[in-house]
Amino acid sequence: MSAATLLRSALAAALAAPLLAAPAGAAEKFSYLTSWFAQAEHGGFYEAQAEGLYGKAGIDADIRQGGPQVNAMQLLLAGQVDAVMGYDFQVLNAVEKGLPAVTVATTFQYDLQGLMTHADVKGLGDLKDKTVLIASSSHTTFWPWLKAKYGYTDAQTKAYTFNLQPFFADPNAAQQAYPSSEPFQAQEKGVPANFYLMAADGYPPYGSTIVVTRKTLEERPQVVRAFIKASMQGWRDYMKDPAPGNALIKAANPKMGDAQIAFGIAKLRELHALDGKNGVPIGAMTEARWKATDDYMVGAGLLKPEVDWHKAFTTEFVGDLDARLN
Repeated sequence: MSAATLLRSALAAALAAPLLAAPAGAAEKFSYLTSWFAQAEHGGFYEAQAEGLYGKAGIDADIRQGGPQVNAMQLLLAGQVDAVMGYDFQVLNAVEKGLPAVTVATTFQYDLQGLMTHADVKGLGDLKDKTVLIASSSHTTFWPWLKAKYGYTDAQTKAYTFNLQPFFADPNAAQQAYPSSEPFQAQEKGVPANFYLMAADGYPPYGSTIVVTRKTLEERPQVVRAFIKASMQGWRDYMKDPAPGNALIKAANPKMGDAQIAFGIAKLRELHALDGKNGVPIGAMTEARWKATDDYMVGAGLLKPEVDWHKAFTTEFVGDLDARLN
């Protein structure tokens, strides 16, 4: 082989190398804003990031923390983020106002909202002589459901200021709670307490959904689909080995300790939050459940009857999900 031929071969190899190493296309940027500071309830998204599942799906994912001063829906509609961790009532109310928000998948098969009670209370129906501490927003979400189901009255309620001392001090008090948060704090204080999940008694909404704008849905459907699929794979892996996701959770939220995270994961397993009682694929939603939520809201006067509830969600992206816990 001549020197010229060798030189041409070397140049061709050098030019081809970067082309072979480069991905087929640049990764699509996609930001997801959670509902609170990083915690176990967000673990699957951090796990997908830690394992590189988003990158493998062609996505440059940016998982952002929410918080008490963050208006997620406002940021979504302003185009500041591509997707947010949402709530069925929130999206149905947005549709009522003509806003283009759409739920494309869920994280949890149930809203994890519940009530924490002292040890003498045996269920959600056992609160007629109790003081119930709830936030102001709860009067337009779960409280009308509790009143209709159990005959409770507004006179029983007092403001919950996210301080557990009133509950600890009053043995006749119950309060709103999430299974991984307030019960953990009660345990740490050595206060015996029960937690009752409202969904177990029929409260219909999904929990911690993925919400996008209709524009994103129409212009970037493949990116939305890839993000959902990678996220649900992340949740599957997180529930098997949460260590990679936990490292990112603690980096994002240094106040989140190992004991709190472990408690949260245990509660997600105990409640079958991700796959429901029937072991559905992670992320799945049904029209029937959305109809049940619409029926409740309309019946409670929280939504106008003429609102087209079908606009609040689509099952287009969850029909082929295959990530399961078993």
